[in-house]
Amino acid sequence: MSELKVGVMVSSLDKVGIDFVRHAEQLGVDSVWVPEAWMYDALTPLAYLAAVTDRVRLATGVVQLGARSPAMLAMSALAMQELSGGRFILGIGTSGPQVMEGWHGVRFGRPVTRTSETIDIVRSIAAGERLTFDGSVYTLPLPDSQGRALRSPVAGAEIPVYVASMGPANLRLTGAKADGWIGTAFIPERADVFLDPIRSGASEAGRSLTDIELTTAVTLEFCEDVEEAGRRHAAGYAFTIGAMGSSSTNFYNRAFARQGFADAVDEVQRLWRDGDRDGAAAAVPIEIGIGTNLLGTDADVLERLRLHRGCGINTLRVGISAADDHTRLDHLARLMDLVEQLNRS
Repeated sequence: MSELKVGVMVSSLDKVGIDFVRHAEQLGVDSVWVPEAWMYDALTPLAYLAAVTDRVRLATGVVQLGARSPAMLAMSALAMQELSGGRFILGIGTSGPQVMEGWHGVRFGRPVTRTSETIDIVRSIAAGERLTFDGSVYTLPLPDSQGRALRSPVAGAEIPVYVASMGPANLRLTGAKADGWIGTAFIPERADVFLDPIRSGASEAGRSLTDIELTTAVTLEFCEDVEEAGRRHAAGYAFTIGAMGSSSTNFYNRAFARQGFADAVDEVQRLWRDGDRDGAAAAVPIEIGIGTNLLGTDADVLERLRLHRGCGINTLRVGISAADDHTRLDHLARLMDLVEQLNRS
């Protein structure tokens, strides 16, 4: 069984947030993950972090496909790989129609095909091949144009591509093509909902599940009352379930439904759209709050770590719930000790 690794998710880009990353590296974390929604981009902060860190892997978690051309992603990835000394991971995801069509002005269509073609184009550019591509979403050079098939003069670096996927088709694509999986809304007791499609895609491509680094997001909170913490964290999912998508397209809801919470997420979404935010928060099952996070005493957290490692997760992308930054670092150090204890066992 492989060792469990810890990554940290960047929550702020001010001096305090950057210092946290530097201290986290000193504590032995393996990777740093920078998100991209409709606030900051993911690549600029990582370029800065490349200059102030020495060892940690630097990952986008995730850049939104359609916001940049595949060639632009490849160019940025090659630059990051050079600046970081080979520590960069390109984490990609399709986002959703509300963000892509509302923020970027890009039609949200054929997300799995777009992901697949983007991976192929990025890898072709990184390998130093002359870029020609005849796909369903992308055709390069453009037909009936003055475009030329170009080759990057700075290619040659390996670009690990990790895919944020939740639906069965995209999970199978992850298994077939990706170097890693960026999971979320993951409950280890229901791991097969996600891992079976990844395993299937890998097998069809002549690969194994062990060829893919499996990562998932968790929030860490050390506390004595797991039920109370679980209730709070469950309530925090009300926005995700109620607002992170349209009434017809919410990938989080579908993922929770496949894990056995279909009726509950339908009710949460209904309450949220009716304006009853408190009711929506109260309707999120506590099992979601507890199952997707690391909550409780050292013994409680160690058991959750054991469940994640036992089902094949390689890396936890950890956000830390704490009152201040000093406490955040203390809790991270405490987690690292528990992970070391688990890996020794």
